[in-house]
Amino acid sequence: MAGLGTMIADAEPLEGGFALDITEDWLQGRTAYGGLTSAIALAAARGVSDELAPLRSGQFSMIAPLAGRVEARARVLRQGRNATWVAAELTGEGGVGFTASLVFMRPIESVLSIDHYALPEGVTPLGDAPPVPMDQAPAFLRNHFEVRFAMPKASLGEADLCWWVRPRERGGLHPEVEAVLCGDVLPVAVWPLLSFRVPISSMQWHVNVLDPRPDADGWWLIRSTSEHAAHGGASEHIMQWRADGTPAIAGMQSVAVFG
Repeated sequence: MAGLGTMIADAEPLEGGFALDITEDWLQGRTAYGGLTSAIALAAARGVSDELAPLRSGQFSMIAPLAGRVEARARVLRQGRNATWVAAELTGEGGVGFTASLVFMRPIESVLSIDHYALPEGVTPLGDAPPVPMDQAPAFLRNHFEVRFAMPKASLGEADLCWWVRPRERGGLHPEVEAVLCGDVLPVAVWPLLSFRVPISSMQWHVNVLDPRPDADGWWLIRSTSEHAAHGGASEHIMQWRADGTPAIAGMQSVAVFG
């Protein structure tokens, strides 16, 4: 069972990208875990230039199931003075299964400084956080991540999940790729309100990158909440912090709920 760093290192070079195999241990149902495909797309995008600025924002679209051999390609859409727009695409046996639109932008001196993404109140310290049971967990979660409950139920809202998350294998990953790989680990926030057998599928995930550098131990605090669910869909907010409380990614996801 190879981690993402090993998969990328062993990937077959292609014009504009690379090809790799997504094995069963990375699946979520019949398709690859969305954080994995997002991280692969980001890795392909970073390959377009050694001089790309930091990732500022990304839009990930989960279009069709992907597993087995997958080809990842990326191209520059526009190179500006401060920002570069890159498009990435993953294709499998059935054609295009995933697309990404990414913006890389260099830091610019600014008089504006706002930070209201404080850690939630009542977070359980890592050393005291109980492990998340794996008996009903999808393959990717059982095989590739360590996860612990980060807040007691009494401190959470109706559609609200908060976990400590760390990848089991971290070697060879760009910090941004590692952050994105972990950012979609949690089940959708409405899942505990439904039967565990109800099919759920992420459709789009938007991330605004704040500070994606992992800490030395690789732990992230991730909280997923949903304020609206109706007509077969749910809108979810996903917030990600480093273990020291530094906000890393502010995200929003559109989820299809088939039940």
